[in-house]
Amino acid sequence: MNSPAQELSAPKIPVTRIGPSHGWPRPNLRELWQYRDLLWMLMWRDIKVRYKQTALGVAWTVLQPFVAMVVFTIFLGKLAKVPSDGLPYPVFAYTGLVLWQFFAKALTEASTSLVVNERVITKVYFPRLLVPASVVFAGLLDFAIAFLLLLGLMAIYGVPISANILLAPGFLLMAVLASLGVSFWLSALDVKFRDVRYTLTFLTQVWLFATPVVYPSSLVPERFRVWYGLNPMVGVVEGFRWSLLATTSPPNPAMLLVSSAVIAVIFVFGISYFRGMERTLADVI
Repeated sequence: MNSPAQELSAPKIPVTRIGPSHGWPRPNLRELWQYRDLLWMLMWRDIKVRYKQTALGVAWTVLQPFVAMVVFTIFLGKLAKVPSDGLPYPVFAYTGLVLWQFFAKALTEASTSLVVNERVITKVYFPRLLVPASVVFAGLLDFAIAFLLLLGLMAIYGVPISANILLAPGFLLMAVLASLGVSFWLSALDVKFRDVRYTLTFLTQVWLFATPVVYPSSLVPERFRVWYGLNPMVGVVEGFRWSLLATTSPPNPAMLLVSSAVIAVIFVFGISYFRGMERTLADVI
């Protein structure tokens, strides 16, 4: 049995108390930085699991938007004669589909990411924001692969690259922020209401046709384009297409500004809602 003097001199084991945060729910940036290695591990795991035991593997990344482009080219480009801003319709449609595919896949997979990782979340502490964020960031690899096919498609049709290509990463960043913001909302909601996963397919289909992916925003009357920009992906898709394709007219400035503001609001309040739900996440899930 140790004497009182020995107990006082013995090194004390540090104790960390984890409890719910108080006040405005905001992310702990220092904590997120400390767990950056875990983010990479989650991203790499998602990438490996996604194509494990698949016959085509990574080819699915290119096949999905390519098949969608062919279908839209036949029915909208050829039969319905939908305009494409003077560009070959396959290039026009595929440029929008590449970015849309990234956004839609992020929403679909990140929305259920917390429930899928239920065992880890209920046993080990780490910033829960990393779970849906890892799914979104892992999708950037798929985007990069599909983007290479877009460059090849532009070369085949003789479409020159725009001098504004240096702005393309900025529009991609906007797509990432929009994906993160919506994914934070949906993943937190899915823990409490499992209906989210069942309505998401319908939501993404409606959202696709509400976004100028397979048609130009010029079809929307000028007086409605500012309101049209309330859809955050409108400015992203139009801006991304303009930054890549030299013959595309620039997006409406007011529409682009509104879309950017909506993305900022969705991202900030998405994090806040997620952090608010995070206090009771392990109990509800």
